[in-house]
Amino acid sequence: MKYLIAPDSYKGSLSALQVTKAMERGIKRVDQSAEVRLLPMADGGEGTVEALIEVMKGQIIPESVIGPLGKPVPSFYGFIPEHKTAIIEMAAASGLTLVPKEELNPLITTSYGTGQLIKSALDRGCNRIIIGIGGSATNDGGVGMAQALGYCFLDQQGKELPFGGDALTQLMKIDISGRDPRIDEAEIIVACDVVTLLCGEKGASAVFGPQKGASPEMIAHLDQGLEHMAHQVKETLGISLLDVAGGGAAGGLGAGLVAFAGAKLLSGIEMIMELCSFDRLAEDVDLVITGEGNTDFQTAMGKTPVGVAKRAKQFQLPVICLSGGLGQGYKEVYKHGIDAVFSIMPRPAKLEEAFEHGEQWIEDSLEAIIRLWVGQIPLQAPNK
Repeated sequence: MKYLIAPDSYKGSLSALQVTKAMERGIKRVDQSAEVRLLPMADGGEGTVEALIEVMKGQIIPESVIGPLGKPVPSFYGFIPEHKTAIIEMAAASGLTLVPKEELNPLITTSYGTGQLIKSALDRGCNRIIIGIGGSATNDGGVGMAQALGYCFLDQQGKELPFGGDALTQLMKIDISGRDPRIDEAEIIVACDVVTLLCGEKGASAVFGPQKGASPEMIAHLDQGLEHMAHQVKETLGISLLDVAGGGAAGGLGAGLVAFAGAKLLSGIEMIMELCSFDRLAEDVDLVITGEGNTDFQTAMGKTPVGVAKRAKQFQLPVICLSGGLGQGYKEVYKHGIDAVFSIMPRPAKLEEAFEHGEQWIEDSLEAIIRLWVGQIPLQAPNK
């Protein structure tokens, strides 16, 4: 039998490549003669650089940037010299994993470091920049990113706004005189894993604010700030942001990249599947297996498992999703091409234990799934 394994990373625990290899081992326990095609995936979040560098034969460029809390952090981006292309994960500069849980606070976190990575790519001569914007710790509408590229955001007294989403309601003027002109010469493509709008009940602050440490009161304030920023952008730049699908991704960074960098927002998973030749690898396989760290209602908004499933259904292929955990609303994915969803968890466990045993539990779970899948089909038994 032929299998295509195309999962995202189990964020904070296992890279997409580690997940694919663990899944392959689980299959081989049951079917040693199986043909297994490995395709580590990403949707614009953690693992995007790794997935594309592997396929496009690029290199990692280390950088030190201002992290989400305004302090220097080590970061990186991918560089493909042959194509003068950079691949950036905003999570590597402005992501949740860079902020201790007890310090999460979207009122003060900044996307400035992401702007620094863009500037570094421009300095390296890149004329195409692909930016994955999943996994953010920020809710500043991309203002921090734009500050790193030379924009000035001023309050009523003409003072530069401090970092973070808290100050957006004080924005009175956007000064573009110091803007890096090289932005106009580069094609900037945003790999976006959700279609969330910038503001409102299903906007950036309401949907993603809680995981970044926002209280209900903070969410209302942050939402007001993003709406106010959007009005200032419309007035100064003539760009409307409130109806941009994906504008709310990464705390409004999606909208910020459109406004301040002329970026195009594309489905992250769709773009990455094209670059990784998903269709060619999906030819004549019997089963597609995908997964992620946690599957919930957000997965149906365009994250890796649903993106993989939709493409697989063009080939009438069955799709199984094996994830680290299942959260609220996970059954929504059944409406988007996934035929069955499983968690690797064999029992209730603390997060630390799950991280420690993740690969083993992936193998064990997929072994059981494949035993059920193959049914009575004669297979070569594994050596004991």
